[in-house]
Amino acid sequence: MSNLLVINSSANTGASVSRILIEETVSRALEAAPNTAVVRRDLGSNPVPHLTTANLAGVRGTPATEEEFAARALSDELIAELRAAGTIVIAAPMYNFSVPTSLRAWFDFVLRAGETFRYSEAGPEGLLKGKKVIVLTSRGGLYSEGPGAAADFQEPYLRHLLGFIGITDVTFIHAEKIGYGPEARDAAIAGAKTEIARVARTFSTVAA
Repeated sequence: MSNLLVINSSANTGASVSRILIEETVSRALEAAPNTAVVRRDLGSNPVPHLTTANLAGVRGTPATEEEFAARALSDELIAELRAAGTIVIAAPMYNFSVPTSLRAWFDFVLRAGETFRYSEAGPEGLLKGKKVIVLTSRGGLYSEGPGAAADFQEPYLRHLLGFIGITDVTFIHAEKIGYGPEARDAAIAGAKTEIARVARTFSTVAA
């Protein structure tokens, strides 16, 4: 049985394009592989706490306080979900040219030395190789090409973070120009759904 980890990061629980696309992806994945076990993590409604002086040692050091032990337990839980997944689907709306802080906080808790990466004489090495990631982005403007590409601090950033923990099989599906009006928004969603349908055919061959 394959395992699918679904990560929402939109703060918008209403007409969120990224939430529409992630549900489309889950639906298509289950069509392709009905026995898939789906684990959901909604960072918009149930955010991971940001690292602070009170909890930092729980992730980046040796926990000693109650808050630090709570941070370590959450980090362990999130890393276990990540390890168990054969495929990870991340819905990442563009906020101020990058990712929501909720998604950044999730990465802060799962990028942990000795667990998801390690340092060697050759440099850092990712420990979560062999996984597939699909990133669904929603963007008000056009950033995948043209002048706006220089302001895309979203896709390069996510590729680097995922690569740092050993995940290099990453597919981005962009719904762009959704801020240009209802017709442009509908066209962006339709285009993204077409691409999701194509990519989701591979789910039946992906196993944890």
